[in-house]
Amino acid sequence: MKRFLAFLVKEFRHILRDKRTMVILFGIPISQVLLFGFVITNEIRNARVAIWDQSKDEVTREISAKILSSGYFILDRNLSSASMIDDIFQEGNVKQVIIFEPDFSKKLEKENHASIQLVADASDVNTANLIVNYTSGIIMDYMNKRNQNLNFPMQIVCETRMLYNQSMKGVFMFLPGIMAMILMLISAMMTSISIAREKELGTMEFLLVSPLRPVQIILGKLAPYLLFSFINAIVILCLGFFVFGMPIRGNLALLIAESFLFIAMALSLGILISTVANSQQTAMLMSMFALMLPTMLLSGFIFPIENMPIILQWLSMLMPPRWFVVILKNIMIKGTGFLFVWKETLILFCMMIFYIALSVKKFKVRLS
Repeated sequence: MKRFLAFLVKEFRHILRDKRTMVILFGIPISQVLLFGFVITNEIRNARVAIWDQSKDEVTREISAKILSSGYFILDRNLSSASMIDDIFQEGNVKQVIIFEPDFSKKLEKENHASIQLVADASDVNTANLIVNYTSGIIMDYMNKRNQNLNFPMQIVCETRMLYNQSMKGVFMFLPGIMAMILMLISAMMTSISIAREKELGTMEFLLVSPLRPVQIILGKLAPYLLFSFINAIVILCLGFFVFGMPIRGNLALLIAESFLFIAMALSLGILISTVANSQQTAMLMSMFALMLPTMLLSGFIFPIENMPIILQWLSMLMPPRWFVVILKNIMIKGTGFLFVWKETLILFCMMIFYIALSVKKFKVRLS
């Protein structure tokens, strides 16, 4: 019994001294609970809206103030014409436009009836439904309080228009995110084990003493996987278009070029992981745990980023899929051009250069 107790104490000490084991036992569960707890929510927070008030009377101002004071919405800007609606949605910040018809207050008093049109960006179906339901609920609450002392109750009809996705297909929301996640995970995982394999097989020394420069070794590792991942991206686009009816309203050449850039960035990240990891198993685990959950939760394709705490919103800026999802939705669903996605494109390009430069630096450290 004493031997068993001594062995048990030894095991406890061994686990407590191993920092990696402690991180797996306690760090990962705590981080996952906090991440899921803050990210997974059906509430709307700080959704940007625009208002086109064609009446500008006391009632429309009261309704607008009630909507904006609810804590769910932030006024992005006031519109002055119908032509501004498409432009503001293509910019990607505004989720809903609230339109008050002319002579709103007069129609409400004389005819006991007036209408408000709610135009939502339905490229994200779940968010669009939530925003429209929240807005309709606030307007209904306003009218219920206003009708309490009236013999003939007034009525406001909310007319809903879902822009870019009138049929409310879920594939419009999920396909861009799934494409980003698949390309990110597969591309990074494929390359992350490449250099780690060289270390395990003992062939890394031959590469290091070869006439090849570090940057040439990095590019040589990237090239084959870049081609195969690009074929994978084309297959995903074809499946989305022919099987699920996902539209490609923008420039196809631009879409392919953006996909090529994202794949190159993901492959360079995989190369960086492989230079840090000492084995294929370690490289694969790092790719899975470091990329899978953040890609799913912080890219914005399932849960709106504006609903997250500020810290997670900042952290999401480091997630490459977040920017690629925006690019895909703009080109495929909204039909916009390069002028609307140049910022996201520049961010992905800078990330790719950074990962490649860091990988080359790791090689130079080994050479020295």
